[in-house]
Amino acid sequence: MDMKTEHNDLKLPLQLVISFDQVIAHYDRFAEDENHPYHKSAKEIIQYLSKYPELREGFTDFSKLAKYEEQIDLVLEGIFPEILTDNEIKVATIPFSFQSFKYSNRLKTILKDAGDEYDFTARNLAEKELYLHACVMILNICYGYTIDLKRPYYFDIPDKNLGITKHYRVAFNGDFCQVIPTENAPKITEEDVRLLLDNYDNLEVWKQKFPLDSYVFKGFGIMNLFDVTFDETLSSIRENLLRSDDDLVPSLRKNLSEFFNIKDLKLGFSVYGSIEKDTYRSHIKRSDSLLFKNDEEVACAEFFCQGVVENIFNKKEEIAISDLERYRQTSGENGFYKRLKAQGIQSIILIPIIASKGRDLAVLEIASPRAYELNSVNQQKLRDIIPVFEAAVSRASEDFQNVLEATIQEQYTSIHPSVKWRFYAAAEKYQYKLSEQVENPMIEDIVFEDVYPLFGQSDIKGSSLARNEAIKEDLTTQLQLAIKVLEAALQQDHLPIYEELIFRVETYLTETEDGLKAGDEIGILQFFKKDIYPVFNHLRAKNSKLTLLIKEYFNSLDENLKVVYDKRKAYEDSVNILNKRLSNYLDKKQEDAQAMFPHYFERYKTDGVEYNMYIGKSLVRDKTFHKLYLYNLRLWQLQNMYEMEQVAHTARKEMDHDLEVASLILVHSSPLAIKFRMDEKQFDVDGAYNIRYEIIKKRIDKANIKNTTDRLTIPGKIAIVYSQDKDALEYMKYIKYMQAKNYFGTLEKLEIEDLQGVSGLRALRVEVIYQDDFNEKSSMTIDELMQGMKA
Repeated sequence: MDMKTEHNDLKLPLQLVISFDQVIAHYDRFAEDENHPYHKSAKEIIQYLSKYPELREGFTDFSKLAKYEEQIDLVLEGIFPEILTDNEIKVATIPFSFQSFKYSNRLKTILKDAGDEYDFTARNLAEKELYLHACVMILNICYGYTIDLKRPYYFDIPDKNLGITKHYRVAFNGDFCQVIPTENAPKITEEDVRLLLDNYDNLEVWKQKFPLDSYVFKGFGIMNLFDVTFDETLSSIRENLLRSDDDLVPSLRKNLSEFFNIKDLKLGFSVYGSIEKDTYRSHIKRSDSLLFKNDEEVACAEFFCQGVVENIFNKKEEIAISDLERYRQTSGENGFYKRLKAQGIQSIILIPIIASKGRDLAVLEIASPRAYELNSVNQQKLRDIIPVFEAAVSRASEDFQNVLEATIQEQYTSIHPSVKWRFYAAAEKYQYKLSEQVENPMIEDIVFEDVYPLFGQSDIKGSSLARNEAIKEDLTTQLQLAIKVLEAALQQDHLPIYEELIFRVETYLTETEDGLKAGDEIGILQFFKKDIYPVFNHLRAKNSKLTLLIKEYFNSLDENLKVVYDKRKAYEDSVNILNKRLSNYLDKKQEDAQAMFPHYFERYKTDGVEYNMYIGKSLVRDKTFHKLYLYNLRLWQLQNMYEMEQVAHTARKEMDHDLEVASLILVHSSPLAIKFRMDEKQFDVDGAYNIRYEIIKKRIDKANIKNTTDRLTIPGKIAIVYSQDKDALEYMKYIKYMQAKNYFGTLEKLEIEDLQGVSGLRALRVEVIYQDDFNEKSSMTIDELMQGMKA
């Protein structure tokens, strides 16, 4: 067995001296006692060892372990008896040094099977903790304390032959070592000990009380290793089952491979619903099975033999099939045999595990490609593991039940309170299908028939142009700053490369000032990163006079985006202020509108705000719907759109960019159907005819007035788009009332250009009269609005 001979440069409070004095002392006593049975051999051993005084006196050169290997074997013969060497897992070692010598035969074999690349080191012994362990040992041995810093240490040793890793726990025997203070060792007081006990993490305190090499460790230790693979596997299985993530099956397969000493062990499981008594059919709820991959249902009595059905599904008892071919001879080539044969499985253990609070049955499948490797004898090893699996299955079953109960949240996500009742009803039906083992249960579509839509938007006008202008100004600033640095560099050191770079930057600057095209910004930033910044970094390191200019350039960039971001930030801050004001106002007013009659509402934040509302009988279950509520909601929408114009007008005083909104209302007279789209997690109109409404919504804000190039939606006016005269008459009545309140000014009646796929649209467009002193308190409530209309 090769021994490590290098001396690790350990920094410890101990000087490590290898000595066998305490073992040889035993031979001294045997030699003095003429009646001792080892008297004669002890005298011979002492006489022989007298030629090697260093074995008693000690040495610090670890290479001498190899020099004295023969003599050390003789000294340790009583500790490593030949009769036990093939059974005990034992090694002599120098504590704290990671230096081992004198291995028992069994340990030699274990390390040989581990392979040359294996490093014989404990799993959880960190070198940084060695100093503290040495100090605690000194306190206990030299000062009589009983401070407990003991932790179990383990070796994880692979077995290349078996293809698994085995685990060994260490028991350390310190009978043959002693610790001796040197003259440099400070005296440790009670106060020192109290200080140390409160400062485990402060290594400097420990080093102050126990300086380097202030004590001498003399002797050696014995490590006894005990195979705890079973216990470690059991513990790891518990840990993995508690973890229960996507890697669960591979982790458990590794655990059970070590447990059964089968490197290519296979593992699978299936979860079955309750078994139908007459047909023995069962729905497979979840599966990562060796037997079932894409199967959703199994006829147990047809797939398995009667013996497996009786043991697994009736008695709930585990069963081992040790030889698949012998099983075929007695049970025939059923589906169970064919599935195992196709995967090269020759022996298998099936373990049924029933959840404590459910009817689900999980079946664990442990398999081997060789006959008799799994059998009714080693099946008994699983007795200690099965309760762990039962607890995990019970927990998983409860977790799955919670998932089913939360189907509405998983399937539909955020749902407006007005229609949540309908989603709960669908979730209840889905749960019922699952409990009744309905084949391929599907959660039903959520559709509301005959609802009236209302659409509105307050769009920030010219937002794309304003954003592009802000980008252009920021890029111009960044390019000018770069030219400033390069021109200064050219003055200091007239190199053609600076002239070439200045030319390229000026070209980008001219193109930017002329107007940005798609991809221009990315191209400029890539140019800076590839060609400019390497030069800047070179200049900054080489020329201190340019450092200030380069620092000024980089300080002008946004810390995260690495671009000049002043104008864009001012623009986006203005957009955010306006969006927030409009959204908050609309959300608060919506609460009042819901009190009038429950209806579906969804809002989107873009460059501005747009929203959908739907109202109708199918949306409610305990209220009677009348079209009067639709008219009231339309009037509320118009009033609210006027007030949002006032909010936007007031917000202009607080924004760096003077942003205006253009408001639009789309009127649709006929009821339509809306359906919850599972892929988009939102409602959309349902049916080919109703698609026209969606087309209008998407295109109307970009439409022009017929026979002109003038946009329909402009700041300072609200456009109301309709297609039927009765809608115009209804809204003209609302507008006339609000003109009387001095909310609206001039009214226009307009025709709209034909849109792709849509024609015949018209619009009312009314001027908004802004109030300099508008605030939320001055706005009208719904009740006030209705009362005013009646008057």
